[in-house]
Amino acid sequence: MKFGGFFSVREEFDFRLAGRWLLLGSIVGLVSGLGAILFQTLLGILKEFTIIHLMGLQPIKPGGETDFTQLILGNFNPYFIVLIPAIGGLIAGIIIQRFAPEAEGHGTDEAIKAYHRKRGMIHPRVPIVKLLASAITIGTGGSGGREGPIAQIGAGIGSFLATRLNLDAKTRRWLLAAGMGAGIGSIFRAPLAGAIFAAEVLYITAEVETEVLLPATVSSIIAYSVYSFRFGWAHIFTNAGLHGFTNPLELIPYTLEALVLAFAAFVFVKSFYGVRKLFANLKISPYFKPAIGGLLTGSLALLLITLTNDRKYIVDVMGGGYGILQEIFQDGISKIGLGVVLLVAAGKILTTSFTISSGGSAGVFGPSMVIGGTLGAALGYMMQFIFPGLPIYPATYAIVGMAGFFAAAAKTPLSTIIMVSELTGNYALLMPSMWVCSISYLVARGWTIYESQVPGKLYSQAHLGDYAPDIFETISVQEAYKKTRSFITIAGTMKMTEILTATRNTSQRIFPVVNHVGNLIGTFNLTDINQILQESNASEKIAREMMNKLIPKVKPNDHISKAQKLMLSHNLDELLVVDENDSPAVIRGIITSADIMMAYNRKLSQIKFGNEKPELLPKDKIILEQLYINNVLEKDLLTIYPDAKLRDLVKIIIRSKRNIFPVVDNENHYFGMILLNDIRQLMFDQSKYDTVVVKDIMIKPTQIIYKDDPMSRVMEKFDKTHAWNLPVVDKKNHYIGMVSQSSIFSAYRNQLVFQTED
Repeated sequence: MKFGGFFSVREEFDFRLAGRWLLLGSIVGLVSGLGAILFQTLLGILKEFTIIHLMGLQPIKPGGETDFTQLILGNFNPYFIVLIPAIGGLIAGIIIQRFAPEAEGHGTDEAIKAYHRKRGMIHPRVPIVKLLASAITIGTGGSGGREGPIAQIGAGIGSFLATRLNLDAKTRRWLLAAGMGAGIGSIFRAPLAGAIFAAEVLYITAEVETEVLLPATVSSIIAYSVYSFRFGWAHIFTNAGLHGFTNPLELIPYTLEALVLAFAAFVFVKSFYGVRKLFANLKISPYFKPAIGGLLTGSLALLLITLTNDRKYIVDVMGGGYGILQEIFQDGISKIGLGVVLLVAAGKILTTSFTISSGGSAGVFGPSMVIGGTLGAALGYMMQFIFPGLPIYPATYAIVGMAGFFAAAAKTPLSTIIMVSELTGNYALLMPSMWVCSISYLVARGWTIYESQVPGKLYSQAHLGDYAPDIFETISVQEAYKKTRSFITIAGTMKMTEILTATRNTSQRIFPVVNHVGNLIGTFNLTDINQILQESNASEKIAREMMNKLIPKVKPNDHISKAQKLMLSHNLDELLVVDENDSPAVIRGIITSADIMMAYNRKLSQIKFGNEKPELLPKDKIILEQLYINNVLEKDLLTIYPDAKLRDLVKIIIRSKRNIFPVVDNENHYFGMILLNDIRQLMFDQSKYDTVVVKDIMIKPTQIIYKDDPMSRVMEKFDKTHAWNLPVVDKKNHYIGMVSQSSIFSAYRNQLVFQTED
């Protein structure tokens, strides 16, 4: 439709794209919102039954949340405080290990891992297992937050939808992130923060996945609306500090708070992963490890309750623990006591580590809010005495502390600032929150609570292909090919028998043919030789008669992108490198597909680590390390028995288009291999067809590839042997297949294209 000849609605407005993302984002948001309602309901019922009714403890609720069952407070039972978290951990551990081990730990990290390393794939059963296991873990007194479970639940919903609709990997990643943002935005009633969190939490640096923002925004708004329709539209915390920022000198105590928060976040991260390492080294079934974590959590809670004689606030070292924050916002710190506040902060670090690092299922955002908020409130209380002339309120320092602590621990300063504002409804502290988050984030850049975060897009499998075209255009052939590599040239008048002798002991694949003065006049490859050998007058042929005059070649200053395109179009693994301006061409060397692959890896490694650390390449988790033996294994090679005669081998050679034949026995044990180059001359002498035995003419490569070898080790073996093909065996020496440099490069190249399409 056109209006006045000026514009076309269809051309100027992309309603189709907008409608697509509104539909997909809304579906993810709707299901995520319903999932958040179910999760919160199960969690609330379990918490009230176990902690209030059985343990006899009465945790304070955040002002924006309500009771579920209205159960009466039971008699105080110290035994249940220890036993119930252990029983909950045991049940959660059994569910997780039996049905979905990926649901273990803090779910946000698993969602991040799926985004970067698994093409956005999350098994459909993971959200269900995560929902049940997390509700049980937190609801029975385990210390953890709701953000991790609901993030993984929402991410699983997005991944499932994309998979069922057969959408590409890029869209699946976007929907995964949108589901993560929807879960966060709904259960914390923070739609803006949820969307930004989904885009920001993927990277440890300040990079943001901008393409995720819009899908996540749609999903987060829908999920928030669905969830709030059931549980109300109020902020989680009420009366959360009415004081704002009024004096520039306040930046001094806020700076001190940022430094303390960064150090506390460091202690939290080290405690979290230190405890996880201890549990990983325990030689017991993973079913029982969360039970031990729950036992330690309950024991520490009981110890603190006994020492302080406080059941109202210390209980927050268990479960979600938001009650003490609500009390700080409402009545300040004096009613609670500085000692209790600090004990909750320290205890929460330990109980969260015990609960999640032992194999339980919960998030780290909630505990981070409690740790940061209580620690911030304690600092604010002390700052009143250090800076008596400044308007300092513990409640405001608690709010800023919540933001600063998680920004340092999770490397999400932007979303955390907004998240805390949406949680509390206090937007007057945006400026000091920005100040504290920025400082704590910058000071604490060396570590993170989310170990699956990557430094930037260059390190993510989701973006590796994005950089391939640019990198290929920045590397010259001169930089890529090995100038020290010797190569064979064939005189145009050389006969077939001489050619076979000259090419017998080389891994070279393409052979330049030169005239009497050494100028290039053509080329042939091993396939050409095999075809000529089938002709009756093969022995009379000379190189000039079998060569191709169309010569695919590159110059030293050409980019390797040109070399790659020539290899693809001519189905070659090697190209000649010739001088720039000489005519006829003078040969400088040969560039192989492996040269191109390794040059790309070197350049990518230099971009990541700098020129001073190229040795880090083999350990670099980039495209080469995404390939496994099964990705490059050639299983279709015809095999020959070691006791077979030369005649049997010739029959197989005629049937096959290959140049290599593995030698195996009846039980598929590997003995060696036959290279066609080695026996071409022998094939002319038919008198030996029934006297020569395969095992007498086979070779045994000095290196063998094992099926569990990483690709970096495979490339080392090729580099040591200068071989083009190497056999693959298992631990019992059973032959599995063959790997060639060509198959590795082909898989590598496909991975680049695949990543770019994603």
